Amino acid sequence: FPELMHRISLLDDGLRVRYSTSHPKDCSDELLHVHRERENVCNFIHLPVQHGNTDVLARMRRTYTRDEYLDLIERARAIVPGVAFSTDIIAGFCGETEDEHRDTLSLMEAVRYDHAFMFIYSERPNTYAQRKYVDDVPEDVKKRRLSEIINLQSAHALESNRRDVGTLQTVLVEGPSKRSDEQLAGRTDTNKMVIFNR
Repeated sequence: FPELMHRISLLDDGLRVRYSTSHPKDCSDELLHVHRERENVCNFIHLPVQHGNTDVLARMRRTYTRDEYLDLIERARAIVPGVAFSTDIIAGFCGETEDEHRDTLSLMEAVRYDHAFMFIYSERPNTYAQRKYVDDVPEDVKKRRLSEIINLQSAHALESNRRDVGTLQTVLVEGPSKRSDEQLAGRTDTNKMVIFNR
């Protein structure tokens, strides 16, 4: 994959290369070096964590620990200065305790994601979790925990956006703005949506 990204980036310096990942194991040092060396490979990585507690990650059958994930974030920031991250987070997984939930919040504080896809756990048929565990976190508790996750993520995103105020950004235009035909919408190198006048 890193070789593919590198070879694609060589096709045209004006090309903007952005991709999605489904698992931290796919984010190798070799791939991080491609981000650093090739300016047209966007300075943004989607790195799903799912949860901030190692025991919950094991129940989810994720193959990394909290510390391993945080080490990867630290390594990525050392190799690719200014890299931005998004993630996926699930609130209220089977058996989740308040302490385990707080571990997700503290991991979010440590990473400070630019964006996150945040969900309440819902049981899906024929999955390992459905066969192995009881969906035992009450719905009102799930909703409260998700709300805490969303509120924290909103604060981190605002903080990140404020850092960009007054800076000059390269934007890949995706089309007209939904708000007005007089404006265009596009994404920065760190995958932030920007709306600007034509």
